[in-house]
Amino acid sequence: MKIVSIAVSKKKGTTKKCTQQAELIENHGIKEDAHAGDWHRQLSFLASESIENASSEDFPLNFGDFAENIATTGIDWKSQPIGQQFKLGADAIVEVTQIGKECHKKCAIYYRTGDCIMPKEGVFAKILKSGTINVGDPIEQLGLNESATQPVQ
Repeated sequence: MKIVSIAVSKKKGTTKKCTQQAELIENHGIKEDAHAGDWHRQLSFLASESIENASSEDFPLNFGDFAENIATTGIDWKSQPIGQQFKLGADAIVEVTQIGKECHKKCAIYYRTGDCIMPKEGVFAKILKSGTINVGDPIEQLGLNESATQPVQ
């Protein structure tokens, strides 16, 4: 299990730009990312396998096209329970807070890709411990916070 892409954007509802490194700030999000703030969706994840499955020869997709902050390999995010904690890189710790989301309108991602897998396969998390992450960093599954509950979308 590892990080294969890190992406950030200045504005919500847009594709994100890939970067090699990001600073995760406890109870805030990725430094300078539009989704950062004091809420339960500070960080978003998608499996690189999901992105590859949505891509086609006629319509190739790139990391960041679904506005995911982190793309990974080796984790089926949609099967992770709310409250599952993960260590990213050497120091950062995150907790899954929401699986999928409701899209209220068709955003730039939908028009760019023709569909959006984020509502069905994306996972959101809050940052429990700050740290710097890099593309290629390992991801370690930690324990489950059994008192965590699914937030209202």
